Amino acid sequence: MSGHSKWSQIKRQKGVADARRGQLFTKLAREISVVVRQGGVDPQANFKLRLVVQKARDCNMPLENIDRAIKRASGGAEGAALSEVTYEVYGPGGSAILVQVLTDNKNRTVSEVRNILSRGGGNLGEAGCVTWGFDAKGVIHIDAAKVNAEEVALFAIDAGADDVKVEGTTVEVITQPHDLEAVRKALELNKIPVSSSELSMVPKTLVKLDEKSALQALRLLDKLEELDEVQRVYINADFPDDVVGKYQG
Repeated sequence: MSGHSKWSQIKRQKGVADARRGQLFTKLAREISVVVRQGGVDPQANFKLRLVVQKARDCNMPLENIDRAIKRASGGAEGAALSEVTYEVYGPGGSAILVQVLTDNKNRTVSEVRNILSRGGGNLGEAGCVTWGFDAKGVIHIDAAKVNAEEVALFAIDAGADDVKVEGTTVEVITQPHDLEAVRKALELNKIPVSSSELSMVPKTLVKLDEKSALQALRLLDKLEELDEVQRVYINADFPDDVVGKYQG
């Protein structure tokens, strides 16, 4: 199972918990604000807005919350105050981490990130130091228990997907970013239930971690995700299955 898939599954399981849902919806509303600022309020003309609205719906964000976020963003003030920043990090065990944030105060946010890294075994790197190890991709998640993985692979590849992997309890369909919507629609037209889809940074290769480094990395990722300004965290680590089970337990 890829590092991307394992961390994504852990995040999804945590994200559906009621205790975390409020923070998740806040992050989605913030992302809506930025994409509206960049491309306008019309989803038909704004590719990124369509994707984030779909993501919000996948996360069970109420439609009234989504509409409210779009209307508020159309005023311009909220989205204009936010800056997109990606921090590149050397993580535990030689892993590489990307931390994508939306912030209205870069100095405050980088200070908070540095503090978490110093306590969690990570170090902030220079721009470009680890980004080269990731590719921008579209990722579609499907519950493996609800489908025939071979049939999904056939439909997805015919629709333009780059790759299909069975990762534990999830079938993961990888696409080029601009093909994400079309592949998802093709799967849904073939009655394949999609759990979620998103634009993601997928590692080109994986770094195998021992138990100590893997647990340290998982704790670090969790702490970074807890920051309100952090939208997404990606890592190129290959986590041992027993370590993931121990961490989740």
